[in-house]
Amino acid sequence: MNRVILVGRLAQDPEVRYTAAGKAVASFSLAVSRRVGQGQEQTDFIPVVCWEKLGEIVGNNLTKGRRILVEGRLQIRSYEAQDGSKRRVAEIVAQNVEFLDSKNGNAPKEDANNQNGYGFGPSVPDDQDIPF
Repeated sequence: MNRVILVGRLAQDPEVRYTAAGKAVASFSLAVSRRVGQGQEQTDFIPVVCWEKLGEIVGNNLTKGRRILVEGRLQIRSYEAQDGSKRRVAEIVAQNVEFLDSKNGNAPKEDANNQNGYGFGPSVPDDQDIPF
């Protein structure tokens, strides 16, 4: 089974291109931290590719620094560089991307003193108008 799940932050804005057949493909690097010792972390920058509709959604909605979850598969491919040398690249081909924070980079905070008892975030005061 080839399944990868990563949580990290975009290292740069996604780059969206289109194939000759008109398929959208978005690519970006995901910065993922891991523990390497007592209290120490190291960051890996993992290339991610999103195809077709998912690529368009990623390209239109994500920017550098956004926190996301990527689910997909590991792909290792070979290609010939412009100088004629053979190269290999490992990348994640995304099948699902979940946005884990808001567009401005601030994740909604769960209210630790939540009074409604359900754990669904802060309660809305009864006297406040709700727009729906």
